Amino acid sequence: MDDRIEEHAEVLVDWSARIEAGDDVVVSVSEGAHDLAVAVARALGERGANLVSTYGSAEVSRAYLDGHDGEFDADPDHELALYENADAVLSLGGGRNTSAMADVPGDRLEAASKATTEIREARMDTDWVSTVHPTRSLAQQAGMSYEAYQEFVYDAVLRDWASLAEEMAEMKERLDEGDEVRVVSEGTDLTLSIENRTAVNSTASVDDDSHNLPSGEVFTAPHAAAGEVTFDVPMTVRGRQVRDVWLRFEDGAVVDFDAAGGSEVIGEVLDTDAGSRRLGELGIGMNRGIDRPTDSILFDEKMAGTVHLALGRAYDACLPEDETGNESAVHVDLITDMSEGSRLEIDGRVVQRDGVFAWEDGFE
Repeated sequence: MDDRIEEHAEVLVDWSARIEAGDDVVVSVSEGAHDLAVAVARALGERGANLVSTYGSAEVSRAYLDGHDGEFDADPDHELALYENADAVLSLGGGRNTSAMADVPGDRLEAASKATTEIREARMDTDWVSTVHPTRSLAQQAGMSYEAYQEFVYDAVLRDWASLAEEMAEMKERLDEGDEVRVVSEGTDLTLSIENRTAVNSTASVDDDSHNLPSGEVFTAPHAAAGEVTFDVPMTVRGRQVRDVWLRFEDGAVVDFDAAGGSEVIGEVLDTDAGSRRLGELGIGMNRGIDRPTDSILFDEKMAGTVHLALGRAYDACLPEDETGNESAVHVDLITDMSEGSRLEIDGRVVQRDGVFAWEDGFE
């Protein structure tokens, strides 16, 4: 086995999930993630954790939804019990077909999502972490050779996370002290209120309320939005590619939208529920180990020189204890490139221009 797979598993178990002896751990394994699953299982066994593994296959999910009549039982008890009794959930992505869900009707996806709200909440109450094993299908989607994609993934995952956390702390501090963020680039002039919010320094560790490996972003939960934004980084949503998505906000909600590709799926997302037209997240990418878009949100939203916004659910870690943030059955991230002709302001002060942060060399 490639030594990097073993190292990936160790980072996931020790740094990201902070697994300890006696922890009850659910590991969801995608079709192509077998080798990583073996390494993770070994690491969990060595640390004295208790393992239950599940098969997280998009093709299996597609077959189930295709055969279903669309009337779903709300939060089946057997699945709910699994997550209610788990300490940690580790999701190992890496399927055989990145477009496996492309032909599932949007209304059926929405119905399934709404029916499993309590299950999703129970899973997110655990120390959950999502990661991905490099597969040929993901390499193809990224437009890279398999070998080049492996190098890309491990450059992003196998980092000195403690050092990166120190670098990102500067952005967290500025967001925590700020009241208003403005994002300006071609096709974008959007103002967001972040008053009384707490930013998360997403260091790929549950100790910092960070649940993705790789990570490398600082994010918060805006509670108001006004203006327009264009998302010019192509990506796949619900198995269908979207590009050049444009949204216009008034009083915090999307009032108009368009897209050069995939407008129908954006419409489906926006029509999910009352919260799906509002923003649940503002994220600022800071991982310079991710140097190109790959049509994978796990990586692309962390890329330095990008900003992403999520339609739908807000994360509790960003909210005051006595406040409930935006609620929705969806959390769909969309990304805009901030590398040229752009600026990011906090309370009127520019903190990033043309992809360079104010505290970095080359800032002008």
